[in-house]
Amino acid sequence: MKLLVKKTLVGAGLLALVTACSSGGVTTQGASDFAKTIAKSGVQVIDVRTPGEFSQGHLANAINIDVEDASFDSKVATLDKSVTYAVYCHSGRRSAIATTKMNDTGFTSLFNLDGGIGAWQANGGALVTS
Repeated sequence: MKLLVKKTLVGAGLLALVTACSSGGVTTQGASDFAKTIAKSGVQVIDVRTPGEFSQGHLANAINIDVEDASFDSKVATLDKSVTYAVYCHSGRRSAIATTKMNDTGFTSLFNLDGGIGAWQANGGALVTS
């Protein structure tokens, strides 16, 4: 009987670990895995920081949709919900908010950069300013 209880607890622990990294259609990734995701064909990168932050340096091919701007919801509503989106911000807080909002409105393939652009740079990721 004790063996059965131990297996159940281990299984529950693994389930908790998996759900901490993926919730609904949102998967949170470290910089290395995020780099692999954005290298795939058809993935759209979204920077949810302010336009000022974006102009100081962003990931290549990213589009800027400020999650704290009043127009965020309407801008996101124009996007194709069947596309895969890789979303990031400065630290991961705003991108978590953005991906949650997007997931709640029907987007099904969302990736959130854990630690934001700081983690990206710490992992050797490049930024562009054009």
